[in-house]
Amino acid sequence: MHLTVRHLEVFNALMEAGSVSNAARRLNVTQPAVSVALANLERELGFRLFQRRRGFFAPTDEALLLHAEAERGLIALDQVRRRATAIRAGAIGGLTVATNGVAAVNLLPRLIADFCENHPGIQVDLRIRSSRRIASLVSEGQADIGLIDAPVPVAGLESRIFRLPCVCILREDDPLSAEPVIRPDLLAGRPIIGITGDHPLDRSIDGLLADAGIVAERQVSGAYFAIIRSLVAAGAGIALVDVINGIAPLSDGVVWRPFEPKLSFDLAVIVAASHGQNTALSPAGQEFLVGLHEALAGDAKRDIHCATTELARDSEETR
Repeated sequence: MHLTVRHLEVFNALMEAGSVSNAARRLNVTQPAVSVALANLERELGFRLFQRRRGFFAPTDEALLLHAEAERGLIALDQVRRRATAIRAGAIGGLTVATNGVAAVNLLPRLIADFCENHPGIQVDLRIRSSRRIASLVSEGQADIGLIDAPVPVAGLESRIFRLPCVCILREDDPLSAEPVIRPDLLAGRPIIGITGDHPLDRSIDGLLADAGIVAERQVSGAYFAIIRSLVAAGAGIALVDVINGIAPLSDGVVWRPFEPKLSFDLAVIVAASHGQNTALSPAGQEFLVGLHEALAGDAKRDIHCATTELARDSEETR
């Protein structure tokens, strides 16, 4: 037996419209087309569905028994179509974002919350991994978007590098908080919290201090910038961190100051390499990626500019 969607549509239209002519108008086809489709369906089923005599058209008992199932089948098919349309449009599905510690606490949660509010059908999985592991996950298709330390260690990925300025963070009761700008000579004798001790930013700081004749005093390291900020709040020392975590208004007793000479941190946003017009990201994933790029390219710079202006104004008022 070979039943088609058109068979079910014609049968349902006949049952609901009550005549061949009404069913034809409903389906926007000719009456002969409906009659042919009905004859084909009855031949496939092996029994009559309608009593047809001049001036008389009525469903058979068999048609009445079959109609509910046919109606359910059409409803189910419509649900499949709607689901497929939503998937194609990126309205439902899943998105996996893998990040190192830079954006895990003070950037991505806000972006994900806003994204989920506008895309209630998308499930978002935020994973915290090392940069090298994230690169592998994205390359293998186990994560859609990754945020890692530059440079990118795995081939087959597309990346965009964001150079994030770094700031000095310290407790608000620290005497150095009175300084409008922190310079290497001011860090003499002060414990500096490291990232790993061998991170590119650690090495840059050590180089600047060495140029000023200062040996960096490190007893504590924190791996993630957000954790380093918590260590600063607890009184473990002073630190230089990226602007995202450094200037976040957390009411944790930590303040930030510009650092000179300027230091920066390179963050790479990675996705699997596309081929021609094909992209591994769903439409919703592409939308999230655009929002992430905008936040990294614009928000942090605007925030630090506004905050620096406010610091300068406060310093002038103090003097």
